[in-house]
Amino acid sequence: MKTIEELLAEGVDGKRVFVRADLNVPLADGLITDDGRIRAVLPTVQALAAAGAKVIVASHLGRPKGAPDPQFSLLPAAERLGELLGKPVAFAQDTVGPAANEAVDGLEPGQVAVIENLRFNAGETSKDDAERGDFAEQLANLADIYVGDGFGAVHRKHASVYDLPKRLPHYAGYLIATEVGVLKKLTDDVKRPYVVALGGAKVSDKLAVIDQLLGRADRLLIGGGMAYTFLKAKGYEVGISLLQEDQLPVVTEYMERAEKNGVELVLPVDVLVSGEFPDLKGKTPANPSTVAADAIPADQEGLDIGPETRKLYASKLADAETVFWNGPMGVFEHPDYAEGTKAVAQALIDAPGFTVVGGGDSAAAVRTLGFDEKAFGHISTGGGASLEYLEGKTLPGLAALED
Repeated sequence: MKTIEELLAEGVDGKRVFVRADLNVPLADGLITDDGRIRAVLPTVQALAAAGAKVIVASHLGRPKGAPDPQFSLLPAAERLGELLGKPVAFAQDTVGPAANEAVDGLEPGQVAVIENLRFNAGETSKDDAERGDFAEQLANLADIYVGDGFGAVHRKHASVYDLPKRLPHYAGYLIATEVGVLKKLTDDVKRPYVVALGGAKVSDKLAVIDQLLGRADRLLIGGGMAYTFLKAKGYEVGISLLQEDQLPVVTEYMERAEKNGVELVLPVDVLVSGEFPDLKGKTPANPSTVAADAIPADQEGLDIGPETRKLYASKLADAETVFWNGPMGVFEHPDYAEGTKAVAQALIDAPGFTVVGGGDSAAAVRTLGFDEKAFGHISTGGGASLEYLEGKTLPGLAALED
């Protein structure tokens, strides 16, 4: 795929450049709680603006139903982008209507505009090719050139991700070029030992990537809510812990295949349990207890890996030359259940090799728990996209940029 470096060499002065970013930031009461995705697209926007382009930034946010919904407005993200750029950013209150056209027409070389949430138009996410194409045509009328830099959305066959680059000269932004380069280190040119730590709530979300990793990784460390389905498959009592019983046959087969393939599949040896889910707003003390992984009381729920598991997982990461981590080890949003996730994050920092935090909740945890982002080899902006790439899937947004 052509990159932004090639585009800048060709020249963009006075050209309208449409940047498909990922500004899908978390909001609480209208305030951004993590601006990592906005900061991730800054290098691309700054370089284009500095070269004299008229920069049009577009993104989705949340899951509106194909119509305007104030709670999903991109206005807070546009304002934060302006703060980070250190200059005003125009904001259009629609996507392809009069406001968007007025904002774009008013741009001078080097200026930036953000158009409203793309998902306020049903054509963005439509499964109908014609409807998506119609929306992409309208977006194409706003610009001369397309730059894809929203890695968190490249696994979606959406109008602005897949159909629009087919209608304009297209290039990969700095972020996408970096993300793809990192993922190739996890698939094509892996240095060993290669250790993968997987957490998060549902084992079903990770089955496809585990299937692939059983032929690639040297060790798989399992934590988070998904661990309890594995523990149940071993015949352990898991109490009222998160459990996907319908996945037990698949998990059992994976454990057998791991042993056959010589992949070390490591499960918790102890867990923190409680009889109730913690209060994540007031964060009142939860007072959990630690029990062995094979001794979870029937009326208790596992909410984090225990101290012995933290030591075990750290030891399994200590010699790793390549590490991929996706998914927290517990309910890290509450301080009483954050230690497992902290331990894995610290183990990545201490590991000698190349470490990748696979986006989503893992990236949020790194920032929430106060770790220095620069201490990791790479923090991805796209959890779902990263996983699908590792699963071996073709990502529509990348395929469109390669044409």
